[in-house]
Amino acid sequence: MTRTYAISAAILIVTLILATVVIALFGRTGAGSDDVFAQCRSTVIAGGADTIGGPFELVSETGETVTDADVLTEPSLLYFGYTFCPDVCPLDTVRNAETVDILEGRDQSVQPVFISVDPARDTPEVVAAFTDNIHPRMLGLTGTPEQTDAASRAYRTYYRINDEEDDEYYLVDHSTFTYLVLPEHGFVEFFNRDIGPVDMADRVQCFLDAAQ
Repeated sequence: MTRTYAISAAILIVTLILATVVIALFGRTGAGSDDVFAQCRSTVIAGGADTIGGPFELVSETGETVTDADVLTEPSLLYFGYTFCPDVCPLDTVRNAETVDILEGRDQSVQPVFISVDPARDTPEVVAAFTDNIHPRMLGLTGTPEQTDAASRAYRTYYRINDEEDDEYYLVDHSTFTYLVLPEHGFVEFFNRDIGPVDMADRVQCFLDAAQ
């Protein structure tokens, strides 16, 4: 009898494991059958892609107040950082710029966008100097603390300004994702900083092709 129970228990465990696998696969494929970008996605977004992104109002590097509708008129790669960042932001924004150049070689126009989370130091002039040094088509955006905070919340980014001691060389802790936004679809994907420009370009290309 004990042997029978053991065999039954083993069969039950295997069945549960198989069911879990099927559910997981269905959740990644079957449930996304209505998603035109399902074959392109490699990330899982809690709550779905619709929970990230949305309207914002910021100040452009030329000093003009702009909205997302004004500036996100073509496929765009958004990055939230700050110009005084000593290492991460320059590396990530250069990677994004290289991705844009690779896609341009494939006759795909993608706009690199830099959004500051350090508005106290990142004036439009400072942001313009930073973006001009990275890529001629990179758009820099800043604004009031309220404006930049609202944009950051919309894209569910994290940042913390460490300026308690009023040190002009303070650092800002921040998340380092890059967001792909398509004009007709809004946010569609994010990329970690460990992906290289070629792989990133290939993944962006998939979304661009699927959107057509």
